[in-house]
Amino acid sequence: MIRVVLVDDQPLIRSGFRALLDIEDDIEVVAEAADGRRGVELVRQHLPDIALVDVQMPVMDGIETTRLIAADPALASVHVVILTNYGLDEYVFHALRAGAAGFLVKDIEPEDFLHAVRVAARGDALLAPSITRRLIDRFVAQPLATPGGPGLEELTNREREAVALVARGLSNDEVADRMVISPLTAKTHVNRAMTKLRARDRAQLVVFAYESGLVVRGGA
Repeated sequence: MIRVVLVDDQPLIRSGFRALLDIEDDIEVVAEAADGRRGVELVRQHLPDIALVDVQMPVMDGIETTRLIAADPALASVHVVILTNYGLDEYVFHALRAGAAGFLVKDIEPEDFLHAVRVAARGDALLAPSITRRLIDRFVAQPLATPGGPGLEELTNREREAVALVARGLSNDEVADRMVISPLTAKTHVNRAMTKLRARDRAQLVVFAYESGLVVRGGA
């Protein structure tokens, strides 16, 4: 059973998402909150698989909510998915940097929403390749003057290559094709890099790759 906490200040939005989730046999909404501070309390209380968190809320916004959840070792198994009205707005990259597993636009089709919840529950980032590329184009900071950063030296050459390809928006199958390896080996390289870098998920690898200088904006 996938356990979900909904955190959104709009009652109609919460009701709509809850109605979609509650009819699924494998998903259960265990709590709702109208602001981030209460949301964090409920996440700590219920330890859900997924926290669906609105990016803009009173009392505490979605970015700070995400940061508090991601920073708590007791909540390491909770995957935060940011909800936004605006698609790639200015908050999205900050939310990913704070520890979000991905984001969803609120006008998403119901079947896509349910699929996304299940994807996030598996621990996969909600960043389709096309979305990742758009995100990079708009929000990644300018290249650092000097490549390198904490943790980069821990990666093997093949792991660095895999992380760089992930950061450019490639799926595991595409990484495998580019590196001329099997999809399973590509996934292994990505997972090992996540472990070494203490990344919560694939989205964090994208942030790391750019902030460390492993990949620069506009790179091929």
